[in-house]
Amino acid sequence: MTVAITPDSLMWIAHRPDIVFTEGEGSWLRDRDGKRYLDFVQGWAVNSLGHCPPQMRDALAAQAAKLVSVSPAFYNEPAMQLAQLLAQHSGLDKVFFTSTGAEANEGAIKLARKWGRMHRGGAFEIITFDNSFHGRTLATMSASGKPGWDSLFAPQVPGFPKAQLNDINSVEALITDNTVAVMLEPVQGEAGVIPATYEFMQALRELTTVRGLLLVVDEVQSGMGRCSALFAHQLSGIRPDIMTLGKGLGGGVPLGALLAREEVCCFEAGDQGGTYNGNPLMTAVGLAVLDTIAEPAFLAHIDARAAQLAAGLQRLVERHGLIGERGEGLLRALVLPGDVGADIVSRARELAPEGLLLNAPRPNLLRFMPALNVSETEVEQMLEMLDELLARVG
Repeated sequence: MTVAITPDSLMWIAHRPDIVFTEGEGSWLRDRDGKRYLDFVQGWAVNSLGHCPPQMRDALAAQAAKLVSVSPAFYNEPAMQLAQLLAQHSGLDKVFFTSTGAEANEGAIKLARKWGRMHRGGAFEIITFDNSFHGRTLATMSASGKPGWDSLFAPQVPGFPKAQLNDINSVEALITDNTVAVMLEPVQGEAGVIPATYEFMQALRELTTVRGLLLVVDEVQSGMGRCSALFAHQLSGIRPDIMTLGKGLGGGVPLGALLAREEVCCFEAGDQGGTYNGNPLMTAVGLAVLDTIAEPAFLAHIDARAAQLAAGLQRLVERHGLIGERGEGLLRALVLPGDVGADIVSRARELAPEGLLLNAPRPNLLRFMPALNVSETEVEQMLEMLDELLARVG
């Protein structure tokens, strides 16, 4: 007798549509009823090379046949190779691997506080920003400026005063003897795809340098080619002291990273660790992803598709009387005239014969995070489907 597979045993954490996906390839997903969906969410910018890319499949199979897991108390070749490449591409010196972006951000907070204890008389406060998002651990939720999170699991972890993005005076006003660092996303993704201006990033780098503070960039969502450069802060021509990665680094497998300048690395034995950190299976996949994305031709492809997407969204703005579009690279948003984002997302899934997967992180906004290798035809198809949806809700 066949027993139906249901979600009843999964802990409830979110409203999920009554869809069960079973297969994916590139920019497309298929549910267990056989319907296809054009995916412009890609696991919230996780699937940098789309669903089931051959580079990842091959890397998983090859590494699984050699070594799956070894204690992080020992070295393994994929972790060392990936660390070397990340250091080379970022201009930072040392890498600590994690399983998630939130874990990488937690490590960045710990590293900054340890450095503050050693070099700034015990300074521990890290200035972060209103509407920022750094993860779902207690410390990273406290660092985040997402509305309502200050009381969700109260009391918060102290030490995260909030400044205003793109307002350098608001940052300077918060600096005290207790300040050790400033931490930000180059593009605030969950807030609605709000980029830090290049001028602000440069001013922030100058301010932190002059005041002897660390600059921490959270590139969990904006990094790994998502914003047309390998790392979004590179668009501003700056180098941070600490950088965190996640999501697109693993391309769909659990992998994150904490990178730092040599002078900042002050962990001692036992300060930092984790059972799966630097796992050879995951880092072998990360190596395949990075090798693909870092190619100049691939980054040029991202830039071309980003220009196509931005121009197409702007046409929809003008045609339907919307507020505007914004973003960097293939992390973009369409600002709507009313709180119809959730309605459009729902209607998009129900399109026939093929559905469309979109995301609305704010009621009046749609966010687009396609695979970085999305095709010109697929971008155009998404724009046509969205045009139809906007006409319906208009």
